[in-house]
Parts: sequence; C-alpha cells; structure tokens
Amino acid sequence: MLLVRRCWGPRLAGRRPSCSCRWPAGPGGKDGRGSRVREKPPWRVLFFGTDHFAQEALRALHAARDNKEEKLIEKLEVVTIPSPNPRGLPVKQYAMQSQLPVYEWPDVGAGEYDVGVVASFGRLLSEDLILKFPYGILNVHPSCLPRWRGPAPIIHTVLHGDTVTGVTIMQIRPKRFDIGPILKQETIPVPPKSTSKELEAVLSKLGANMLISVLKNLPESLSNGRPQPAEGVTYAPKVSASTSCVKWEEQTSEQVLRLHLAIRDIVPLQTRWMESTVKLLDLVEVNSAILADPKLTGQTVTPGSVVFHKQSQMLLVRCKDSWIGVRSIMLKKALTATDFYNGYLHSWYQKNSHAHPSQCRFQTLRVPKKMKQKTKIVAMQQCIK
Repeated sequence: MLLVRRCWGPRLAGRRPSCSCRWPAGPGGKDGRGSRVREKPPWRVLFFGTDHFAQEALRALHAARDNKEEKLIEKLEVVTIPSPNPRGLPVKQYAMQSQLPVYEWPDVGAGEYDVGVVASFGRLLSEDLILKFPYGILNVHPSCLPRWRGPAPIIHTVLHGDTVTGVTIMQIRPKRFDIGPILKQETIPVPPKSTSKELEAVLSKLGANMLISVLKNLPESLSNGRPQPAEGVTYAPKVSASTSCVKWEEQTSEQVLRLHLAIRDIVPLQTRWMESTVKLLDLVEVNSAILADPKLTGQTVTPGSVVFHKQSQMLLVRCKDSWIGVRSIMLKKALTATDFYNGYLHSWYQKNSHAHPSQCRFQTLRVPKKMKQKTKIVAMQQCIK
C-alpha cells in the first residue's frame, strides 16, 4: 500500500517523513478526509496557467485526457487569472474552446483532484491549497533551476546571453517561488540570436512532453525528487518599463542587441531624440566590413551618436563600445532608417551645419517614477496577444 504524505506528496511506505504531515494516508489507502488515494493513473488534474507557454502544457494534458487507450488523465479542469482582454489569457481561450471547466483565481472550484499542475501562473499558492492534492502540485518552469527562479526566466535567459537553458519539472512549496525539489530536468542549447518568443515556443513543447513523462510515473518521480542545489541560484524578476530605455553610455552593442531580442515582442526599445520619444523597432548586429569604415573609426564618438549608412540603408548608433544597426523606428509613425534620414537627420544637418555631430544623437529616455511603479512587464507570454 502506498502511503501518501500530505505535506508535499507521496513517498513509498517505510520511508521516514521529514516533516509533520496533515491528512496522512490511513488504512485502506484513504487520506485523512476519507478520500480514496489513487496509486496509479488515470489522474484527476487541476491546471493553473495563463500564457502561451502554459497553453502548450494544457494542450498536452487535454490530448492525454482524450487518449482512451493510455488512460493517463481522467479529469482536467483549469484555473487562470482575470485579464483586461475580454477573451481572457491564452490558457482561458484554449480551455473555453476545448470546453474544459474554467475557474478564475482565487476560485479553484470544489472538486477532488489527485495532482495540481502549474505553468506560468504568477501567484503564490497557499499551503492549505497544496495540501488538498494527495500528490501535491507540480510546476513546469522554463529554466534549469536554480538558475532563473521567478516570473520571467525566458526573458532573462536571452537578456544575459545564456548558451544553455532547459525546463524543470519541480514540486511546489508554499510561501516562495521555484524552490521545491526537482523531479525532472532537461537542457537544450539556446539557438543563436533567438528572441524570447522563439525560445518560448521551443521550451513550451519540451516542458509539455516532460510533464506527461512525469505523470506516467508520478509516485516514482516524486519519491526520486532531489533538492535544488544551493549553488548557482539566480533570479528572474519582472521587467519594468524603464528596462526598455537604452543607456547608450553604459550598455555595449551586444547588451543592447540582447535586450532587443529579449523584450521586443512585448515592448520595443526606447530612446530620446530632440525631446521626442523614439521606439527602435528593428535592431541588427553591424558587420565588420561596415565597422571598418574610416568615418566610424577615425575619431572619438559620443555614445548615442547617429549616422546613416547609405550602402546598408540603416542607422548606426554608437553604444558604449561599438555600433549597432537600426533598420526601422517609430517616431509618430513607423519609419525606415532611410525615411528617418530623409525626413529628420538630413534636414537637421542642413539647418545646423556648424553644430557638432554629438548634438544630433539619441539620449537615454528617463521614465517617470510613477510610470515605473504602474507599468510592469510580467512574464513575457502574458503580454503577447
């Protein structure tokens, strides 16, 4: 008989529990509330999620529920969070289309379940809620924990130039995010120059497959869980509006490009030009042939300085160490680099022929403190509609 530890999930009989437990499995395989504890599939699952990453995990669970031959999932219901979008977040949209029961947090329904599954939910789950599930709650997290704990792991993976990432299936603990034992972890190389959105698509499929694998051997997976290492802990906090403001004097061209790749699908990078806010829509690395141009190397250049490179038809903007290319911007309306040069840069130089070029440059945009507090870019997928 399998004894279920109501603290954080099952362990095989005979193993000594490491904490005081509520509702321990009683004689006859029932928990302290008199509910029968299942020892094997099919499982009754309550899913918590919001975004496109979570939607892929929900899709896999739904497919498993409909697979009558394998009999892995018997019941599947969904909890999501309210959204200003009338259609709701991607998880709610999928659940409604698939005719799955949906609850809006903090409502979690009143049904009985064997296990909970969380993916990109962004809410701390209470101990009382966790203890309602005989096998606890699993979390599908898109990083190799303990690296990038927190709500925006994919953004920070790209932002910091990680070459390896992955997905971790872990067991939820109350009060703190992403600290529970690891049940399964797989790594993949980060494709060069990939955006957060592109990386999310890869990791969401990996995570969905890993989740199904864990559920097929749930009691064994839980009994073989391992603590997260104490070394290598990093955090992936929410990204604020001020993060999108390029600091030309402080950031290298590589850092600016990584920032663009990390958040461009949520919010474009921003800068200031002649008291106007400019959004940088398309940034690219500048090749060595362009960088060898004597006009770019012959003198000391102030960070933020803007040059139009006619041959490549892009703006070159000086960063702390080198140049980055900008192909299009938003200034009242979307403009190509050529449009911006013809409509703004060229005319400015004609009117200010004796001015120093450093006077015609991009400068760091300062976001008001109130806007910083109000505008939070949460885990990227929730913001992409």
